[in-house]
Amino acid sequence: MASHIGRRDFLATLSGAVAAWPLAARSQQAKVWRVGWIWIGRSAGISPELAGFRQGLRDFDYVEGKNIIVEYRFAEGRSDRIADLVAELMQIGPDVLVGLGNPVITALKNATTTIPIVFMTGDPIAAGYVASMARPGGNMTGVSMMQGIAGLTAKRIELLKEIVSSATRLGVMFNPDSPTAAGDLAQAEQAAKGLNPIVMSFPARRGEEIEPAIAALARDRVDCMYIQPAPPVPAFVREIGALLLKHRIPAISELRDLARSGAVLSYGPNLFESTRRQVYFVDRILKGTKPADLPVEQATKLELVIDLKTANALGITVPATLLARADEVIE
Repeated sequence: MASHIGRRDFLATLSGAVAAWPLAARSQQAKVWRVGWIWIGRSAGISPELAGFRQGLRDFDYVEGKNIIVEYRFAEGRSDRIADLVAELMQIGPDVLVGLGNPVITALKNATTTIPIVFMTGDPIAAGYVASMARPGGNMTGVSMMQGIAGLTAKRIELLKEIVSSATRLGVMFNPDSPTAAGDLAQAEQAAKGLNPIVMSFPARRGEEIEPAIAALARDRVDCMYIQPAPPVPAFVREIGALLLKHRIPAISELRDLARSGAVLSYGPNLFESTRRQVYFVDRILKGTKPADLPVEQATKLELVIDLKTANALGITVPATLLARADEVIE
């Protein structure tokens, strides 16, 4: 009799365990990840930065509100808001933090040494975010946009000089707080030596300093202008474009959106693709890989965008040879 009871108890226990297996699997599948995403830019409209990240989520089978919750924060172009927004994100207990641009990433770095951070930035080594590209170390990894390195600033000056060959005064608007500012200026000055223009530089740390900076360069009668892509520039591309048209200054930057807004040229990595690629890092981290073991990826595809509409408005003839090299021509 006792053996029958023991057998029934065993079968009941086994049956309960088998029934629990699918429940445990369902519980594991039902895990909803929480990600904090922050950018200095504006919440209005759909920027390439935001659109790329959301496309990346779809590419990796994440559905917002179902298996992942993304808490988005926008500083609306104001650096002074970043610390408070980062503090808000820390309160939600994120599994991963995603940041775009040095002011944001520095604030995230200062806020935590344990929560994984996935960045998009220029030179993460110069900024002190990682020990090396191949072995980041610490809790940070992501995508490098190459700005300020590999001679890209000099290349942009050369492209600009191709369409304004008679230029003798080059204006540079830059953020002196950016870790790539010194390198950008040095490259601009070196490129200018070989192309003969004098370099006139003017700083803009905050959004409200952009208009005075461009106005000052216009008063200095610059023939063309290079715009460093560091914040606050990404949040004010429309305003900058309007000012360039108002003062009739042909300009180049890294940012494709600036070429669409009033600059004549842009040359640099694709922001949409770079933020889309950030989700690869988020996915790997959520699946258990440490940021320290994920090498930083460097954007390798550079795109040349020419706005013929702006060029025509400024009375500039773009050489056919340059048009033939463009990845996109806006007409």
